[in-house]
Amino acid sequence: MDRLGRASIAALHQYLREAELRRIDTSSLLSNLGISPQLLGDSSQQIDGQAFQQLLKSLITRSRDPLFGLHCARHVQPGSYSVLGYISMNCDTLGSALKRIVPYEKLIGDMGTSSIEYYNDHTVLHWSCHYDDPEVVSHMVDNHLASWLAYGRWITDGEGSPLKVSLMRPQPEPAVKDEYRSAFGCPVYFGQSMNALFLKNDYLKLPLRQSNRQLLQTLEEHARALITEQNTEQSLALRVRYALKQKIRDGVPRKDLVADKLAMTPRTMQRKLRQENTSYQQILDRLRQESAEHFLLETAMPITGIALRLGFSEPRSFHRSFKQWFGITPGEYRARNAIPGPDGSSHRHPESAS
Repeated sequence: MDRLGRASIAALHQYLREAELRRIDTSSLLSNLGISPQLLGDSSQQIDGQAFQQLLKSLITRSRDPLFGLHCARHVQPGSYSVLGYISMNCDTLGSALKRIVPYEKLIGDMGTSSIEYYNDHTVLHWSCHYDDPEVVSHMVDNHLASWLAYGRWITDGEGSPLKVSLMRPQPEPAVKDEYRSAFGCPVYFGQSMNALFLKNDYLKLPLRQSNRQLLQTLEEHARALITEQNTEQSLALRVRYALKQKIRDGVPRKDLVADKLAMTPRTMQRKLRQENTSYQQILDRLRQESAEHFLLETAMPITGIALRLGFSEPRSFHRSFKQWFGITPGEYRARNAIPGPDGSSHRHPESAS
C-alpha cells in the first residue's frame, strides 16, 4: 500500500469544484493519475494518498492562490466527509458531532489525525496532516480547519466563530493575514505549535437542525463495519506510522505503547514489520526526518526544542542524524530556507506572531 495511505473521492470534490470555478482544466491531471470519471462519480471510493497529494500540488500551482486550500472550504457539504458527514448531522448537538470525528475520520482517508482537548471554558480541536509536501500540507491544514468551521455553521444554522485559530505555518503578508481573520471570524495566530480551532464550550451546546437518533445508530454501525474492513486491508507499517504521527506533537512515544495501541506485543510488531521489509526504527527515522523538516520550515521552534520533541536525548544526536539525512546541519537548513523579509533580508517569524 502507498505510504501515504488512501484519500476519499468525497474529500477530493471540494478541491475540484474550486478548480472548476477558476477554469483550471483538471481532465489531463486526473487522467495522468489514473482517476477516471467513473471513479470520480462514486464518492464511496478512495484513491492512493500519493496521487491525492500530487493532484493538490498541481491545483495549488495552477491556481496561483496562496489561500487555495482555505477558499476550497466554501464547497464543503455532508458528502465531503463521507459517512462521517451524515453521522455528524444526525447528532443532537455540535459537541456530540465533534466527538464522532476522532473515531470515524479514517472513513475520509489517511490524510491526517484529529484530537480534542477539553478545558473548563473552551475546547481545542487540532489536526495533524500526514502528508509530506510542505506546501500541500499548509493548504490542507487551512482547508481542514476552515471546512470544520463551515460545516459546523451549516449543521447548526448559525454563524458562530472560534475564540481563535492557531496555525504552524509562517505569518503571511498583512493582506493575506486579514483574509484569514475574515474567513475564521476571529484572531488567527501563526508560527504556533499546533494547527487548531479554539472553541467556546457554549458553542458545543448548539442543537443541530436535523438530528435523528435512530438513523445515527444505523450510520454508526455501518461506519464501524467499514473501519474494521479498512484496518484489515491496511499494512502494519502504515498503521505504525499513523500511531507515531498522532503522538509526535507531544514527543515520540515508547515502542511498547505503540504496539499496545495496535493490540500486539512489541516483539510481534517487529516480526510483522520485518515481513513487510521494514522495521519500527526505519518508520520512526523517516517520520523524524519529515517532522524535523516541517518544524524547521514552518515554525520558529528552537533547534534544541525540536530535538527533544523528536525523541533525541541531546541536540548533538539530532544534529548528527539531520546531517546524515540532508547533508547539512539543522541551523544551515533553516538559514537556507529562511523567509525573505520586505527589505530583502532573511528572517524567521517570531513564535508568538499573530
